[in-house]
Amino acid sequence: MRKACARAGREPAGVRLLAVSKGFGPAAVGAAAAAGQREFGENYAQEGATKIAALAAAGRRDLVWHFIGPLQSNKTRLAAENFHWVQSVDRLRIAERLSAQRPPSLPPLNVCVQVNISGEASKSGCAPDETATLCAALARLPRLRLRGLMAIPAPASGETVRPAFRALRELYEDIRGRGLVPAAEFDTLSMGMSADFEIAIEEGATLVRIGSAIFGPRS
Repeated sequence: MRKACARAGREPAGVRLLAVSKGFGPAAVGAAAAAGQREFGENYAQEGATKIAALAAAGRRDLVWHFIGPLQSNKTRLAAENFHWVQSVDRLRIAERLSAQRPPSLPPLNVCVQVNISGEASKSGCAPDETATLCAALARLPRLRLRGLMAIPAPASGETVRPAFRALRELYEDIRGRGLVPAAEFDTLSMGMSADFEIAIEEGATLVRIGSAIFGPRS
């Protein structure tokens, strides 16, 4: 991450590491936390909620939990009540449910709009040309704080993934420039995983989602 920032002329402090812990138990998360990692990502609401509770019971209440998987309507309450972030909001109905179900005792839920930047029919995400409209509607909902955009581009190797990252960054900058959301709050561009995070950083990512490069392969 530091090397990629150096190549791009960026400060390393401007890029955060999200350790994707899906499929790994509380012990693995605890080991990463002991090494200094604080932000963790989960793809399944029930698995994540169980893990959050186990780590909290073990005294790790300082961790920040992100939900990054596809979110169905029947799982929004679990996400709203347990996570600090939901990065995979791709339609207004899901945002409305998260807003209504976020407990008043908790801070506003940080959310990102997931963009289907590669236009894959099988992948979740808002269409790029509909993203600004969704952001504007989401920003008006109570109990939520719109923080930025997230995407999972179509699988590609090497430089072939760069155009997708660049397109997402341009969309992110366009929405920031329109003033739909206060720029100080709209500060997160979540893109890049174990195989391509360096290219994502070079193209402007502020948060990279790394799983296998930290925890190893999943069974």
